Amino acid sequence: MIACLLISSFFASQGTTGWIASIVTDTEENTLWCIEQLKAAINEPNNGINGARLFGTHLEGPFLDPQYRGSMAEHLLRKADSILFKKYYDAADGTIKFVTVSPEVEGVPELIKEMRKLGIVVAIGHSGADYDTSMTAIKNGASCVTHIFNGMKPMHHHSPEIAGVALESDIYCEAICDGRHLHPGIVRLILKTKGLNRIVAVTDSITATGLPDGEYYLGVNKVRVTDGDAKLVSDGTRAGSTLTMIKSLQNLVKFTGRSLEGLIPLLTINPASVMKINDRKGSITMGKDADIVLLDNDLNVDTTIVGGNIVYRRQ
Repeated sequence: MIACLLISSFFASQGTTGWIASIVTDTEENTLWCIEQLKAAINEPNNGINGARLFGTHLEGPFLDPQYRGSMAEHLLRKADSILFKKYYDAADGTIKFVTVSPEVEGVPELIKEMRKLGIVVAIGHSGADYDTSMTAIKNGASCVTHIFNGMKPMHHHSPEIAGVALESDIYCEAICDGRHLHPGIVRLILKTKGLNRIVAVTDSITATGLPDGEYYLGVNKVRVTDGDAKLVSDGTRAGSTLTMIKSLQNLVKFTGRSLEGLIPLLTINPASVMKINDRKGSITMGKDADIVLLDNDLNVDTTIVGGNIVYRRQ
């Protein structure tokens, strides 16, 4: 729990007012331990007082396609299991807000319906699902795509697959704008295809973010960070990022040449809309929470305000 509070403090210095913590695919024992730690941090009275507010937990797996697992441990992936998910859900006591699943994994289409009944936001990703299977997942309630083009089957003009569905449909698309996960030209293509109101800028950052290069763990896998680029020690697969939210904004401006005003929704109202908290988050409007980030002319963070309280001020 202390680690979560430290992370929240660091995130505030990087222009983040609220965040969702991801639990990557792990053993049942470790997953339950992480759920308990995050639940304690979310319910901590000081949550959002001295840093960014931790809103909830994101389960990234274990119901994912092994072929598109990315940095996930293959032996821990499995077909959909309602009993296991219910165990995680009950342990979390309402703090699991977001789940990523692969539409083609056995049992996932029906599990999506169950998750939606519980009020959970469902995303599809780490997937090789074909066009029809992906569309079925959306019809069943999936509303977002986890880090588009990363950990998914490439789009082909004869077989659009999950990536084609992400671009064609009205589903929200997460994008990791660090210049490594997506070429700047692809970032521009996504914006042109989806429009500015259906893209969510995410960091996909791991525990090495803000720390020196070296070796770290992501779930059960060892990761080596070199020049800020995180890859599995075992086979060199890219393993998350060390991107911060302010760097994401700076990159978006650099990659696209679009105005700051046009790009801000990707980091504010769009993620708030995905998480269904846009009634109180995501814009500066009367009656909403006073979550505000002040930037200088070079787009560096000067001050971060969460719920009307200054939680970071640049010295």
